[in-house]
Amino acid sequence: MSEKETNNKKKTQQQNWEKKNNTPTIKEKMERKRTFKNLSNTEIKALFTKDDTTHLNYKKDIGFPGEYPFLRGVHKTMYRGQLWTMRQFAGFGTAEETNQRYKYLLDHGETGLSVAFDYPTLYGYDTDHPLARGEFGKCGVAVSSLQDMELLFRDIPVDKITTSMTINGPAAIIWAMYIANAENRGIPKDQIGGTIQNDILKEYIAQKSYIFPPEPSMRLIVDTFEYGAKHTPRWNTISISGYHIREAGSTAVQELAFTLADGLEYVKAAMSRGLNIDDFAYRLSFFFNAHNDFFEEIAKYRAARRIWAKEMKKLGAKKPRSLLMRFHTQTSGCSLTSQQPEINIVRVTLQALAAVLGGTQSLHTNSMDEALALPSEKAVRIALRTQQIIAEESGVTNTIDPLGGSYYIEWLTDQMEEETFKYFDRIERLGGVIPAIEKGFFQREIAEAAYRYQKEIDEKERIIVGVNQYQLKEPTTIPILKMDEQGEERQINRLKNLRKNRDNIKVEKTLTRLRTASMKDENLMPYIINCVHTYATLGEVCGVFREVFGEYTEQAIY
Repeated sequence: MSEKETNNKKKTQQQNWEKKNNTPTIKEKMERKRTFKNLSNTEIKALFTKDDTTHLNYKKDIGFPGEYPFLRGVHKTMYRGQLWTMRQFAGFGTAEETNQRYKYLLDHGETGLSVAFDYPTLYGYDTDHPLARGEFGKCGVAVSSLQDMELLFRDIPVDKITTSMTINGPAAIIWAMYIANAENRGIPKDQIGGTIQNDILKEYIAQKSYIFPPEPSMRLIVDTFEYGAKHTPRWNTISISGYHIREAGSTAVQELAFTLADGLEYVKAAMSRGLNIDDFAYRLSFFFNAHNDFFEEIAKYRAARRIWAKEMKKLGAKKPRSLLMRFHTQTSGCSLTSQQPEINIVRVTLQALAAVLGGTQSLHTNSMDEALALPSEKAVRIALRTQQIIAEESGVTNTIDPLGGSYYIEWLTDQMEEETFKYFDRIERLGGVIPAIEKGFFQREIAEAAYRYQKEIDEKERIIVGVNQYQLKEPTTIPILKMDEQGEERQINRLKNLRKNRDNIKVEKTLTRLRTASMKDENLMPYIINCVHTYATLGEVCGVFREVFGEYTEQAIY
């Protein structure tokens, strides 16, 4: 029998199967739902076969790991060569408390650090600012000066371990403190490795911890690209983040499309400055969410790599490393429940497994208690052990892209790419990312998706275990982290002593130079680093930028 005859026979067999099993009467009796949809509202049919992937060319559309279009992974050996970096997002209270948590995590096998900052720090305020009162250390660590940064990383080898810092509005200042701390310890800045999130566009879209208007914010980001390309070759100067877009209520497709659109906007801004794309693109990194629909998340990561490689090629990138999408993943915080918190361990395990099967380079697993409080030591240890079990016991790291070739996975990957390009077209018609933000496009899309998802839960079209089904009435029995109530006063006293004992004339000189440079077209990173070296505070440096750049106010969107 010829190949054509064999294929026709298989097609006929499939059609007979579908006809037999998908009549309205049979479906009504055999299937639990009228339609099955993933979290992006894509309808999923009962069976996928070769016919769903016949349009794909293996070499062109799928390829091999470490080769264009990088669908199957950015490295040739993936986890056979090196496991992902295991980093737990951590920070609370004072720098000393968080330093102890970092050491605890490193002692238990964490391989990279990830800093969570409190809200005053995220908004560029010192702990003693009136607007900061009562918010100290509640959702992260307070860092008001280089002194705090020194305490935060005391006795931690910052030239041997990479650090990720999740901060955006004042990202350049916090990064400058990290660089200054390394320099004060005799560590050359070209030896430090890590990532600063530095993604202001998603702040306007989703998380809202912006400070300055878009134009000066983009200027600061391109300044970090330019400075990093020259001085910190091991540092990722941005982590383009879909995580917070997803946490705000977007679908997986929206997370993918909006994140990549933001990334391309940063690349175009840097190229407009005159930077060569191959000089900075390899230090761009990404940050994605791992939500509940297992296969959708895997397809999302695979599609992301292929889309990014294609788009970077279009923009003129020549070096293979400029086409790579390297990304960190965090399991979904918004999917965790305060009801029956122990079962969050199961959710996190499945989400983390999806991230690994999707080829992540770095991973944070949420703790079971995060819907209730910042993680306790026990909870964060279990979360870290979850990664270690996946890495060491599950066998999923033995081969590369083990789900590659699945008819469903390849179809879904293709589908997500197609929907992403549709979003790109809509954004382009609105004039680009920043005009689309100003017109409220992203915000409305996310709000509508969040409303639809919650409505499905309320109407039990989507089951959340322990919330709208399988509920229990019992008190929470897991240990909850207790904060040091005196930490805020100690931090304020430390700031008072810092301002009293530093060379305030030198501080004022560096702040004046920064103010003057801010009014010109100079790269501001060297000036910021000089300021923090004199122990100018985060609030003082941000105060200069607030004075020169102004503050952004989001317009009401109807």
